[in-house]
Amino acid sequence: MSGRKRLLDLVLASVLAVILMPLLAGLLVWLALRQGRPLFHVAERMQGVGRPFWLWKLRTMTVVKADCGVSGGDKAARITPTGRWLRARRLDELPQLWNILRGDLSFVGPRPPLRQYVERHPALYARVLQSRPGVTGLATLVYHRHEAWLLARCTTAAETDAVYGRNCVPRKARLDLIYQRHQSLCFDLALLLGTAATLLRRRP
Repeated sequence: MSGRKRLLDLVLASVLAVILMPLLAGLLVWLALRQGRPLFHVAERMQGVGRPFWLWKLRTMTVVKADCGVSGGDKAARITPTGRWLRARRLDELPQLWNILRGDLSFVGPRPPLRQYVERHPALYARVLQSRPGVTGLATLVYHRHEAWLLARCTTAAETDAVYGRNCVPRKARLDLIYQRHQSLCFDLALLLGTAATLLRRRP
């Protein structure tokens, strides 16, 4: 990651953290009243091959002891009404400002993968994760809706895993590598603006 990109992350994350702190505090109180504790969902993600970190989100699903894999139709019943509202606006990802300040994430980059997919495709992710993972990115903007549609049709964890590994991993990686080849601060700002525009247009 270039020094200018890291500086942009730090400045933007610091400004947003100050501005959005009252909103986050309000959401935490609302979540505590509506669905109780835990308030956060903390899950392992990979920053590189053999380089895990803990990704923070607001909890949007009921808690189960053994929870693994990406979210598909098999987990849809576990999404709480409050969680569905948060996800529609991506407000569940507000705590990732902490991950950005720590240096785990950038604002723009490939979405951080689960360990199981990195271990299955180490050569592919060794290339993709030369870019620091991000909150949003080219693959998120271009492929997210189709990915969600594919995974929503899955009814078991095994089917979700198979569809994600067969269809989503290679397509997202292809887009992430296109981003990597053309990465610049201007491109990052365009993707951030595109993400903001998508959220404003979205209807829950």
